[in-house]
Amino acid sequence: MRRDSVEDRREGGPVVFGRFWQQSFVLVWLLLVAALPGTAHADHLTDYISKVTAGDIVPGADRLGPLEGHPSAMPAYAGQKLLGWIFLNTDVAPAMGYSGKPIRILIGLTKDGKIAGAKLMEHHEPIVLIGIPPARINAFINGYIGQDVSGISAISERPPVDIVSGATVTVMVIGDSIMRSARRMARLHAPGGASVVAAAPARQIDPAAGTVEDWAALVKDGSVHRLHLTVGQVSDAFAHAGHQDAAVRPETDDSNSDFIDMYTAPVSVPAIGRSLLGQVGYDHMRSLLKPGQQAIAVFSQGAYSFKGSGYVRGGIFDRFTVVQGDQSIRFRDINHTRLGNAAAVGAPDFVEADLFVVPNGMKLDPAAPWRLQLLAQRATTGRDKAFLTFDLAYDLPEKYLAPLPKAPPPQAEQAEPAPPPLWHVMWRADAGKVVVLSIAILVLTAIFFFQDWFARHPVLYDRVRLGFLTFSLVWIGWYAQAQLSVVNVLAFLSALRSDFSWDYFLMAPLIFILWFATAASMLFWNRGAFCGWLCPFGAMQELANRGARRIGIRQLKIPFGLHQRLAAIKYVVFLVLFGISLSALGTAEKAAEVEPFKTAIVLHFLRSWPFVLYAVALLAASLFVDRFFCRYLCPLGAALAIPARLRLFDWLRRYRECGSPCQRCGNECPVQAIHPEGHINPSECIQCLHCQMLYHHDRMCPVMIQRRLKREKYLASAPPPQPPRPAPKRPIPAPVE
Repeated sequence: MRRDSVEDRREGGPVVFGRFWQQSFVLVWLLLVAALPGTAHADHLTDYISKVTAGDIVPGADRLGPLEGHPSAMPAYAGQKLLGWIFLNTDVAPAMGYSGKPIRILIGLTKDGKIAGAKLMEHHEPIVLIGIPPARINAFINGYIGQDVSGISAISERPPVDIVSGATVTVMVIGDSIMRSARRMARLHAPGGASVVAAAPARQIDPAAGTVEDWAALVKDGSVHRLHLTVGQVSDAFAHAGHQDAAVRPETDDSNSDFIDMYTAPVSVPAIGRSLLGQVGYDHMRSLLKPGQQAIAVFSQGAYSFKGSGYVRGGIFDRFTVVQGDQSIRFRDINHTRLGNAAAVGAPDFVEADLFVVPNGMKLDPAAPWRLQLLAQRATTGRDKAFLTFDLAYDLPEKYLAPLPKAPPPQAEQAEPAPPPLWHVMWRADAGKVVVLSIAILVLTAIFFFQDWFARHPVLYDRVRLGFLTFSLVWIGWYAQAQLSVVNVLAFLSALRSDFSWDYFLMAPLIFILWFATAASMLFWNRGAFCGWLCPFGAMQELANRGARRIGIRQLKIPFGLHQRLAAIKYVVFLVLFGISLSALGTAEKAAEVEPFKTAIVLHFLRSWPFVLYAVALLAASLFVDRFFCRYLCPLGAALAIPARLRLFDWLRRYRECGSPCQRCGNECPVQAIHPEGHINPSECIQCLHCQMLYHHDRMCPVMIQRRLKREKYLASAPPPQPPRPAPKRPIPAPVE
């Protein structure tokens, strides 16, 4: 009964998968999921304001007025005195996080356009629910209190992505939404928000203005601006900000010693550039700049490096940012050149002297005010750090500017151009990682498309697979932290039942690319492309099992009948999580801690001991049963196996003899995806290609062994090849007399 149907795909190429009833079942299941009603959420200011007091958001307020304006805000009063307004960020600026659900924050705004307070009211961020202490997120939000938003944009105040390790998307979304919504409300409510202003004429650099000057003159007239901080001043700043644990860990014991003595100037301004770089250095710099491109020089000495030592080739200098208007400029190593020192006469001997060229696509107007924002950091406990920012403001002296043209007549302020979506910024920031991951996926695609050739070379197969698994664990997992999770599936299914938008899922570029590749690969190779090759925790289990085998740890053989029943557990786990998510997504995300991915991959085992013990226990089980968690408990694998039934092709080759009598592939399959009768269960197969290596191996596969023996017997019985017969010699004709 099995032979005819199986043989069609065994020795031929891939054929169309014909289980129509299974495909129909899965399709109907997906349509039912999409049709289920979404969970209702509160989404207006009035739904959340009752959970706090006015003084919690606007200090000193004792009562609230009625809703006013659009977007809605509530005035906050102390008696009869208006102190400011309270509003909900999502009423003004969307804040969709990693989970695809809104992050809701109550924000207070003073009458003069400053953030009075902020409180996180609702979120569904899985990385924040368990693993990152809520106090760290609240401290991050509190860092915006006191910010003047009346004249800046959200983009310029976007926080560095490493301030809360492991919650990059969450903190960037929170910071972006706070600043965007606060700025818009400040324009509506703060004085002058709708006033008529005169368009200021743009200031222009006069290339011929200024002369070459010494260091003292450059500093005195403001051509070079300075930021000087002592170790004691920085310690006091940390203490004032509530980071007492950082304040007691100074860089040196001498509080009067320099923390940093930093100077900066735009060296693309001709006179300043010639003074600081010398004529030869200035000419060389100009030859590298494109039309309109600018460059700055930064010099420093002291205990703290403004560059740091953590940046890598292709990385970003994360300790300083240049901010101008609504633009935040970060520099990579390709924009950086070391300088020996400042060329100006009388310049000090600096520890760091560097030239930074504004990256392509970014604009810096040296004639307009800008500032260099320094991120000071100190270790506190363990791997935690405290952060503070210090600004070095720069305003080009008038002597370098051309005379201003006559100002145009006053005109109404035009609407501010919309800043780019946050996911655009995040994709640009992760451009290097996106390229690396894309190349890896292309390599894996080539391996699958040419798997027959690949499987014919066992040594190459083993080395490539070992290298790819190591890459998945170290780079995709521990470095890029792009571990997919069943939480992503639950968030996606929930979004289908509510206000779906791709913006939610584009926030994490590497996660999005992996999901796209996984979805596409399921049409060809079921779930194996991700589960067998790209999953960091799966790779960790397989590498651990390889090591166990190498040192002689005996492997447990699970009887196939028991294995089938245990394999059903992961589907039960997924269905339970899915059922919980229909009414309580947050609870389902907490229950998804059945996956050890966050502990082992995202947080590098730096969690409370129950989570670490659970993850270590699963890894210990994989020493005796290869990919124990993948086989029996992984809800993500179950979620991927269900739609993978819709795959169009079956690429894995089989012989008539597979399963009867030969059991070699079934015995050696690392996840027992091959039934005793020889059939491969596509829902359990991880496409490791081990069976295909055996399929072509003439020393391991009985069928190939018989073919090899027949070939050798034939060659041995065949008569030896005869040497070629020499060509007959032609007679040489006699010469004609």
